[in-house]
Amino acid sequence: MNTFSILFLLAVIIAAVTRLWLTRRHISHVSAHRASVPAAFSAEMPLDAHQKAADYTVAKSRFSMLGIAFNAAVLLVLTFGGLLQWLYDLTGYSLSNELARGVLFFAYLGLLMAVIDIPFDLYRTFVIEEKFGFNKMTGGLFVKDFIVSLLVSAVLGLPFLAILLWLMGAAGDNWWLYAWLAGVAFWLFVQFISPTVIAPLFNKFSPLENQDLKQRIEALLKRCGFQSKGLFVMDGSKRSSHGNAYFTGFGKSKRIVFFDTLVERHDGPEVEAVLAHELGHFKLRHVLKLTGMFAVLGFVFFWLLGVAKNTSWLFTGLNISFPAPDALVLTVFYLVVPAFLFFLRPLLAAYLRKNEFEADAYAAEHAPAHDLVRALVKLYKDNASTLTPDPLHSAFYDSHPPAAVRIARLQELSRV
Repeated sequence: MNTFSILFLLAVIIAAVTRLWLTRRHISHVSAHRASVPAAFSAEMPLDAHQKAADYTVAKSRFSMLGIAFNAAVLLVLTFGGLLQWLYDLTGYSLSNELARGVLFFAYLGLLMAVIDIPFDLYRTFVIEEKFGFNKMTGGLFVKDFIVSLLVSAVLGLPFLAILLWLMGAAGDNWWLYAWLAGVAFWLFVQFISPTVIAPLFNKFSPLENQDLKQRIEALLKRCGFQSKGLFVMDGSKRSSHGNAYFTGFGKSKRIVFFDTLVERHDGPEVEAVLAHELGHFKLRHVLKLTGMFAVLGFVFFWLLGVAKNTSWLFTGLNISFPAPDALVLTVFYLVVPAFLFFLRPLLAAYLRKNEFEADAYAAEHAPAHDLVRALVKLYKDNASTLTPDPLHSAFYDSHPPAAVRIARLQELSRV
């Protein structure tokens, strides 16, 4: 143990305890407001739907507390417990080349983390989601998704990690700069192929057949000056009864995707209003700005990684032999950094909520605001989203504004 060991241990414990405290606050706040529907929603939200949302939120939050404690324990076992070093040493029994050993280490680690998540995924899907009527997943589909996810991660992730390891060993002192550029290029590549290559491995995408809705949406796209590769309906109902809509891809590969549950439960004006909100994110360059922000943060990450690579106390303090193999350098830094950044999370959440308000305002300019209000209330009801989140918990975690605040702003816009 050295000074860094103590600082890291404190950071992990403080972050975990804070997460648990915030979750406990959230549970108490939601439970305390379970008995009555907030006044702003009393006309649209039945009491039983509000109580279902409260119970669903509490069930998920209680389960998340187990995950918080478990993830903190796993992190400490990986580092102080010597599991990372042991996994890397294990690769030496079959390989001597450091690059090959690094790739095999990442395969071992990725498989291990995927396997230990299985019990949590099973409980979340077949107990919590099943209890509240959202789960449509079968056991066979769960196994298929797990295998396909592993294969996709291996086919895409392992070659990219091999490139990073090669750059770390062959690109000289500025390897971190080339690694950052490789990371940005990899992200863009994944975004480009995701709509047509990756997503169809998990879901079926069919062209939107509702002609009235299609004409309404195409008119909206024309008003907003937006072009896409097509309008698609995704069979999200085969896994869950939750509904949503999203954009995917960029450039000529942009697609607009609606969950089949959204199209079935919402009328044309509501779907148009939801899409107008999503168009607002695109037209206001929220995705581009967020991408740029993460690219800058990635630059800082790789620069710090370049400095940390030759810092002995960082690795010896976490039970890693020094000089550390490049695969362990990448892994340790990836695991360590988030522990020290937890209290910056509210800044990102606040920025994302600002974007949501702006997208709502854009939507109100191109579709009636009251249609978006109706659509959101239905989404809150159908997805059992709580109307009464704890304010502090929301400030840390929520990328979307609290329901009451968001609806109030839209109602103001509808009166303008």
